[in-house]
Amino acid sequence: MSTAERILQLQRRCFLADGPPSADLRCNRIDRLLALLLDNTEEFVDAMAADFGTRSRAASLFTEVVGLIPVIEHTRSHVRQWMRPTTLMRPARLVGVKAEVEPTPLGVVGIIGPWNFPVNLVILPAAAAFAAGNRVMIKMSEITSHTAKLMGRLAPNYFDTAELAVVTGGRDVAASFTRLPFDHLFFTGSPEIGVLVQQAAARHLVPVTLELGGKNPVVVAPDADITRAARRVASARMVNGGQVCVCPDYVFVPDHRMESFLATARDTLRKMFPTVLDNDDYCSCVNEPNYDRVLGLVDDACAKGAVVEQIAPDGELLPDRASRKMAPTIVHGVDGAMRITTEEIFGPVLVVMGYSELPEVIDYVNERPAPLVAYWYGSDGEDFQHFVRHTRSGGVARNDFAAQMIPSSAPFGGVGRSGMGAYHGKAGFDAFTHYRSVVGSDLPFSITGTASPPFRAPMKLYADITVRMARNRTRRRLNRNPSTLAREEAQ
Repeated sequence: MSTAERILQLQRRCFLADGPPSADLRCNRIDRLLALLLDNTEEFVDAMAADFGTRSRAASLFTEVVGLIPVIEHTRSHVRQWMRPTTLMRPARLVGVKAEVEPTPLGVVGIIGPWNFPVNLVILPAAAAFAAGNRVMIKMSEITSHTAKLMGRLAPNYFDTAELAVVTGGRDVAASFTRLPFDHLFFTGSPEIGVLVQQAAARHLVPVTLELGGKNPVVVAPDADITRAARRVASARMVNGGQVCVCPDYVFVPDHRMESFLATARDTLRKMFPTVLDNDDYCSCVNEPNYDRVLGLVDDACAKGAVVEQIAPDGELLPDRASRKMAPTIVHGVDGAMRITTEEIFGPVLVVMGYSELPEVIDYVNERPAPLVAYWYGSDGEDFQHFVRHTRSGGVARNDFAAQMIPSSAPFGGVGRSGMGAYHGKAGFDAFTHYRSVVGSDLPFSITGTASPPFRAPMKLYADITVRMARNRTRRRLNRNPSTLAREEAQ
């Protein structure tokens, strides 16, 4: 039996023996989780810098620490409210029927973290799992090994193994972790690995939440402030060196405004990064395989006729394998034969495409897997509302990067190939909760006994009357609005 299997058995045994934890204990576990991060922030920052090669302290603070604090505080402040059972059929209590829906913890939750935000994206789901009353096992990414080792070393200072345990190791350990019979498995990563995680979890019918990536489109509307849009899109593409699942991946710009957009984007990137090689704010590709993969996408596009603009500072030879840095890059003039139009980039590269009419943009987006987020730059008018109604995505952000994540109570998750399930706010509590109906009767007769034979004449008559009344009621509704369905389908 592996170490992870023994930990799972211990956590499940303790969970069943102790029962659902109180609100105070849940909040205490969330506080200890925050303390684990906040007491050791500098060590985590140093570990992530060692993993990436170059990643500034400020970048790690904002993306791994500062950003998650309001989400966790929101969750903590609502634990007691979300734990309360919901009373059903209140009047029936007067005659001896009591019905409630109880939010109950699932048991042991497994969390598989990614490498791009190795702290944030395990702490946030762990906090939600604790809020729901569960025990937690975390598998840290082996790619960010310094951060994984640090988390594994520090966690026992704040948690008993029966509450939270950190598992480290390579791909073999990760593969075996996905096969454990958890009560829920939470995974953040690529769609390709998400498929394997879901297949492994299916062996034990383990429910999964998959937070995956996707090629996130940006639409610059005809009425957009082109300068502001170009600046914000170019800046957003460079967050964490482009290694963010919600980064803008490709941009649709009106044909007649293409040159203006490109000129501003170039100028923005030059001003952001007067140097690259010695710039601590310029995040490296996390490892050589990802560095080579991103370069391969750019080289493939160039070889097939795309225009590739590397915004390299004067005097710097980029790309540089030693630092795993490549210049901010704009690619345009692409077509469907190029890999960069189908594969998630996950690097400092932005694809820009022109369009003449908005319907062609909507068709392009809908012909591809649903992204994690769709961006729109422009007013909140009819065009924007039409785009929202007629496309699918995990979220929609208008005029700002990751705006869909600003409210701490807003659910975050994908749809289709970009994921399933959601967390943040109550969605996180719900993801790790089973809503159990508890209904009891003190009546002197059985309410549901009529379902058992023999079926006497009064009950047969009751069934016939009920069906007839429901049929007539439904027909009246349809006759009052016969064309409603047709109108909606036409829209």
